[in-house]
Amino acid sequence: MTREDLVPIVEAAVHHYGGKANLIQVAKFIWDNHEGSLRSAGDFFYKWQYEARWAANELRQQGVLKPTTISGRGILELA
Repeated sequence: MTREDLVPIVEAAVHHYGGKANLIQVAKFIWDNHEGSLRSAGDFFYKWQYEARWAANELRQQGVLKPTTISGRGILELA
């Protein structure tokens, strides 16, 4: 698994929660649905939550998620 793999997973997590989720909800979704992949990802396992935040920022840059100035810090909201 790579950080790029997390981009669609983070987007799916936000969709799962109705278009708006906090970072803890996203982390729980990722863990609940991708635990096996994370455990077998070598050193990535130790930094996946950081990489999920990177993926969220990537989605913001792509215009998929609202910027933090609108949604608030720690909140991921579909644009």
